[in-house]
Amino acid sequence: MFVPAPGGASVEVREIDAPKPSAGEALVRVRAAGLNRGELVVRRSLRSGPPQQTGIEFAGEVAALGPGCSRVKAGDRVMGHWKGGQAEYVACDERLLVPVPARLTWIEAGAWLNVFTTAHDAIVTNAGLRRGESILVNAASSGIGVAALQIARLLGARPVIASSRSKAKLEKLGAFGMDVGVAAGDTAAVLAATGNKGVDVLIDSVGGASAQANLEATAILGRIVSVGRLGGNTSEIDLDLLAYKRAKLIGVTFRTRTKEERIACVQRCAEDLLSALAEGRIGPVVHEVFPLAKIAAAHEAMERNEHLGKIVIELA
Repeated sequence: MFVPAPGGASVEVREIDAPKPSAGEALVRVRAAGLNRGELVVRRSLRSGPPQQTGIEFAGEVAALGPGCSRVKAGDRVMGHWKGGQAEYVACDERLLVPVPARLTWIEAGAWLNVFTTAHDAIVTNAGLRRGESILVNAASSGIGVAALQIARLLGARPVIASSRSKAKLEKLGAFGMDVGVAAGDTAAVLAATGNKGVDVLIDSVGGASAQANLEATAILGRIVSVGRLGGNTSEIDLDLLAYKRAKLIGVTFRTRTKEERIACVQRCAEDLLSALAEGRIGPVVHEVFPLAKIAAAHEAMERNEHLGKIVIELA
């Protein structure tokens, strides 16, 4: 629960009533929930109003069904993408739930849906990556970054380039689909890896001052998809270079999507990726697990930026 304060909200565990599923909803007993960067942004900015439940993704068992709910049944193991996921029970539109493959633990399932849906939406829906095209994933050790590397490899991108400020993290990313690792902002290395062409697709979680370097590293007709702004919300770019390259700069977020749009994202991701997840060709990467009682410590761990992959909250 986020508790508003003048300098930004605190995060703490509070007892609240369990929700009741409405028509078309399922009540899920949550076993694990992923922590995401967006929750830190909300925590810092929340200064007034009532407390808010935290979380956007979860995994658990269907405990009860609302009227007209027919896609899932009681006892099903599911992953969900909806508000308030870091709680013992969540009521969620059944169309925002997808089945958990048998090989996944609760912790792994709690770490999968949000980052893979976000990365799939960026790479497939918005960038339209085609087999054989090159891709650069910035901040590649993040949850979204590691998911993006795996999706790019699955779809036949070549080369798959990863950037990071940490050499130690780059050395570990080959296991998740990286062909070439480069230091953050090293445009020359990206050009060298693509025969001086630049990348066809760039997935950017950094923003800020990296925007011009991103454009310089992009090929003619390249697509830059902004999924995060870890380095800041504003920047300056050479618009003549943007025009010369006929590049596309695309912004994506779930904040302004309707529930129907969110459902479409989740269902497209599940249709394309669930079989690969079940077969072990892609999968969640979990860095650290915290019990719900230590959720504040989980936030502190994410603030330190030492993780590779996901931080997960366990509720079982």
